Amino acid sequence: MSFRWGEFGDKAITSILKSDARINIWDGAVRSGKTVSSIVAWLSFVAKAPPGALLMMGKTRLALRRNILDLMEEMVGPKHMRISESQGRLLLFGRVVHLESANNRMAEERIRGLTLSGAYGDELTLWPREVFQMLLSRLSVSGARFYGTTNPGPSRHWLLTDYLQKEGLNLTRWHFTLDDNPNLPEDYRQALKDEYTGLWYQRFVEGKWCASQGLVYDLFDPERHVQNRPDLKEGRKWIACDYGIFNPCVFGLLEEKGGCYHLEREYYHDGRRDGQKTDNQYLDDLRKFARDEADTIVIDPSASSLITLLRQEGWNVIPARNQVTEGIQTVASLLQQGRLTVDPSCKRTVEEFESYVWEDEAVSDTPQKKNDHCMDMLRYGVMTHQAVVSRDRRSFSGRGLRR
Repeated sequence: MSFRWGEFGDKAITSILKSDARINIWDGAVRSGKTVSSIVAWLSFVAKAPPGALLMMGKTRLALRRNILDLMEEMVGPKHMRISESQGRLLLFGRVVHLESANNRMAEERIRGLTLSGAYGDELTLWPREVFQMLLSRLSVSGARFYGTTNPGPSRHWLLTDYLQKEGLNLTRWHFTLDDNPNLPEDYRQALKDEYTGLWYQRFVEGKWCASQGLVYDLFDPERHVQNRPDLKEGRKWIACDYGIFNPCVFGLLEEKGGCYHLEREYYHDGRRDGQKTDNQYLDDLRKFARDEADTIVIDPSASSLITLLRQEGWNVIPARNQVTEGIQTVASLLQQGRLTVDPSCKRTVEEFESYVWEDEAVSDTPQKKNDHCMDMLRYGVMTHQAVVSRDRRSFSGRGLRR
């Protein structure tokens, strides 16, 4: 499939032509044109780059493929670009480009011995600082350059304070807003504004670097979000679980129909306060809680002993997608759109919505580790459902997920 080129705004054109610093970074709102601009600038550099190794990194290799490589392949075509997933590299304009992930500090070790003439990085705010520092230190060939993109993060994030705002660096920053992309229809701009709220609106729509502070779900409104939903009774049902031995163990029965989610009921046992339970006791409680309405459970993969027991007993176990920030964004978006509600009987969940807060002065988006067990359960259940449905709608039966 060939790439459909749209109109380039003035900032996009300027950023492509003037991205000749040692470090070139595009940041700002989603869908603002920064990714396409950065790729075009990178392609132009690779075509005439000095001798030496080339590297492209993303938070994960899968994210790099989805966000950047597929788009780049459409732009240049298979004649000029061939990807070898097994070898972790691609051939671009006849040059070998290594592919790496920056998902943990081990990535620092993997790139330590490279001598680079050029590198491209995606989702920079999600990288460990040590990986970014190591990558820059490997750009030792004369004329070497770095090209990178990111959405805004916390106002104290190391990328902003130590690089984007720091004077004296050989660095060019291109900050994009939605107005910098002339190809966005007005109804799409409005849809973005409707989908995001609070912190995420400021970052992803307005393109601002801002601190996460106060309530995580500051838009939660009991009058709007706490209600009975008999219209969802005939939808898909499954159970989400945040497992704990000393910490509370939480179950939640979730329902979904037409893209709307409802927490129908909850189970909450605090091992410290009410005494520890064995996995077999939790299994008995789960059977009673399910009432034959669901045979699928979404659970944190770290709960290995309970997962083994559940599978032996015939439960359909789905490992939870447990990325915190992404899950919070998903829940916040559903609340904003009125597509997530909680039954009045789920008093613990309602209490946590009203007391779940961000860590103060955090460099990354980190909620406080208290009043969070129902929040984790709900995040697991909703985010995992959306991830599986987006991949394969057939993976659902009337009572829940199938194996």
